[in-house]
Amino acid sequence: MQRHLFIPSYSPEFGGLWEAGVKSVKYHLKRVVGTMCLTYEEFNTAMIQIEGVLNSRPLLSLNPNEGKYLTPGHFLIGTAICSYPEVNVSEISFNRLKFWKVVTKLKQDFWKTWSKDYLTQLQSRPKWKYDLPNLKEGDIVLVKQFNTPPLEWPLARIVKVFPGKDKNVRVAEVRYNNKVYLRSIAKLCPLPIN
Repeated sequence: MQRHLFIPSYSPEFGGLWEAGVKSVKYHLKRVVGTMCLTYEEFNTAMIQIEGVLNSRPLLSLNPNEGKYLTPGHFLIGTAICSYPEVNVSEISFNRLKFWKVVTKLKQDFWKTWSKDYLTQLQSRPKWKYDLPNLKEGDIVLVKQFNTPPLEWPLARIVKVFPGKDKNVRVAEVRYNNKVYLRSIAKLCPLPIN
């Protein structure tokens, strides 16, 4: 019997993890674009920008003291994917924007919804079925922050943990940007690969 080395048509379950990523992109892209009519150039540019967003996610920490982490971009181009800082246009309606600002708005809107969903997936904590390990001192985590610009992932090291009466950690002191902050574990996400 010959083994097939490809994914058959209409069988995304053969793709595994990367198909889950494609599903997530399609889900958020449909909500961001909606019923807008984009030109080929606008759609192509927006998809390339969104690809940069997806390939900027941290996989594991390289140097937590400097906030450096390994990303899918390192495997593609040899370094982290970055972009120029841009004005926030997410609150301006599309009909008031020209080509580049439309693409920027699509990227910023996609970033806002996708990164929130991605961080929530990293935090999955089933309540009763499985005991998950507590966060501990020295762990590297992503910090959930509002209004983080695209392609920026605040990386922090846990300095101290504060367990409750049940020995479960509820609050932690984290160090990032050379400062120490007190954060709830609801705002801390362990990196996907430790």
